Formats: sequence, structure tokens, C-alpha cells
Amino acid sequence: MGSLEMERSTTGWAARDPTGVLSPYTYTLRNTGPEDVYLKVTYCGLCHTDIHQAKNDLGMSNYPMVPGHEVVGEVLEVGSDVTKYKVGDVVGVGALVGSCRQCNPCKSNIEQYCNKRIWSYNDVYTDGKPTQGGFAGAMVVDQKFVVKIPEGLAAEQAAPLLCAGLTVYSPLRHFDLNKPGLKGAILGLGGVGHMGVKVAKAMGHHVTVISSSDKKKVEAMDDLGADAYLVSTDSDQMLPAMDSLDYILDTVPVAHPLEPYLSLLKVDGRLIIMGVIGEPLKFVSPMIMLGRKSISGTFVGSMDETGEMLEFCKEKGISSQIEVVKMDYINKALERLEKNDVRYRFVVDVAGSKLDQ
Repeated sequence: MGSLEMERSTTGWAARDPTGVLSPYTYTLRNTGPEDVYLKVTYCGLCHTDIHQAKNDLGMSNYPMVPGHEVVGEVLEVGSDVTKYKVGDVVGVGALVGSCRQCNPCKSNIEQYCNKRIWSYNDVYTDGKPTQGGFAGAMVVDQKFVVKIPEGLAAEQAAPLLCAGLTVYSPLRHFDLNKPGLKGAILGLGGVGHMGVKVAKAMGHHVTVISSSDKKKVEAMDDLGADAYLVSTDSDQMLPAMDSLDYILDTVPVAHPLEPYLSLLKVDGRLIIMGVIGEPLKFVSPMIMLGRKSISGTFVGSMDETGEMLEFCKEKGISSQIEVVKMDYINKALERLEKNDVRYRFVVDVAGSKLDQ
């Protein structure tokens, strides 16, 4: 184990203003301590939330900001009290790098719901330094918020699992929807949605993909293995599907009506919202009252669930469908992601990129 007593600098690609354009930015990593892991970033996935944050869509962005919260890297050094990891381990870092450790969610090991959670970027760490994400050469992270990547799971494949995979796995597990034989649907076939199909199928569910047009039908059915496909704008398809689903994973990251989808749920069915949307969503109350239906939110998952999810994906042979790019392509990738022009997740080869140009 190494001793971490001095600050280090690294270069990442940062947004400087709400245009969201990223460019090289060299900064000092936060002070390290005995519980910390110093890691070299090898890959980092690109999530729709990165666009929201870089462009200040939620009105809470601070600049300069290095995005990236689907981080896989190699441990270079560990603090004196680190027991879970050693130099050379392949590890992951997700959306959080800290929490209070004292509140009920923290004590219940669901630290993602801590009101004092610390985001992996666009936040301030306990030492007063801004947190910066995974589109950078290196990070320093408390060992509690680091997870081991199982052997046999490729690093570039593991990166999107740390957000997209976890986001769908956690609510299925929590709401007891991880048993075989259920009928579920995935609303929106993007980075999170495609993982929803794969995880739900691996749990033994009958899976329907719901989309606004039929242009993704072939890939949903043939490539991802969905059992059915519904075009939400076609009443001839939607009406026969009423009262047929146990749950819907709503992955759409922009404002959309809820009522067409609530009607598809059985009695006690659940619509689970997982897209970050900066404006109100609307529905009339009888849509949920006359079927005892529920609308729930969910946010990534706990560190315990992260490790469990990675092992599940390894056991079931689940991988992400990705397009690997270098850092100098990141702004084009952001543009394409905003247009949903990717199948299904960009992953940046950080270690293989020239970060200073």
C-alpha cells in the first residue's frame, strides 16, 4: 500500500459555460487521505445526464466542469487504511463519491438517497475542493465509493453498467420485480433502455419495448431480444395492451405524457421514472386511483447493489452495446447523443486518448 500525502494534478476535458463544449483543462486533484484510492481512468461512459449538467439544463452547474460518472480505471495507489483494493485492481466509480454516513439512508446502505450525497462531479468535496468526473486522466475516490470490476468483464463494457445498468437493476430488485414470469415494458430505447431490456430478460421477464415510432422495432426484437414492441402513437396497438403490464421502466429523459403508459399497467402495476427531467410531468389522478397503480422514482443504486449488479451481469453474460471513441471526439459524441444517434452508449477510451490536445 502506498502513502498518499501530496496533491497531484491531472488533465480532463471540461465544460466552461452552458454551451457545454468540452476542452482540455488541467487541475489539481483533491487532497488524498488514508481511506482513498488513486486511480488511472481507462474508460468512461457518456450519459444523457452529462449533457444536462454541461449545459446547465437543471440550473445548478458550476464551471469549469469535467463530466463523466461511468468510470473504470486501474488502481495506482491506496491509502494506509484501504482494505478493499490493491494496486493493479480494475475498479469502477459511479455517480457518487461521498455521503454523510450518519443519516438513515446511509445507515441502511442506500447512500444514494443521502441528502448530503456528494456527486462525482459538479459538487464540492468535504475539503472544499470541486469534484471532477471521469473524462480525465485520474481520480481520487474514497474506497467506499469504489467497486471492484469482476474478472472476465471487459472494462469498456463495464463502464455503462455503473449508471445505465445499475439504474434499471436497482428498482427491479427493490420493488421485488426481479422474479421470473413478470410482464414488463421499457419506455425509451436509449442507453438506459437497452440495458433495461437485457437485465429484465435475464431475470426471466416478458419484455415489451415502447417507442414513439417503429424505427427501432427490428433492433429491439432481433438485436436485444425483446418479446414485443408497441408504438405509443398507434392506438390500434396501445388499446389491446391495456391492463397487461406489471411494471414500466420509464427511461425517457425529456418531458412526456404519462397517461398513455399508466393505462397499460395491471392493478397494482408500477411506473418507475428514471429519466432526469427538468419540468413537471402531468397525469389525472383517476389514472392511478382506479387500479391502485403507483408512480415511483429511482436513482442509480447503492454501492452494495452496484457490486451485486456487476456479478449478475457477469453471470448472465450481459454486456452493453457501445461505440468506443477517443476524447477528441467527445463534443461530436455529445451532439449525437442529444439526437439519440448512438446504439446505445458512447464509451470514451480515456487511457488511449491525448488529453492535453
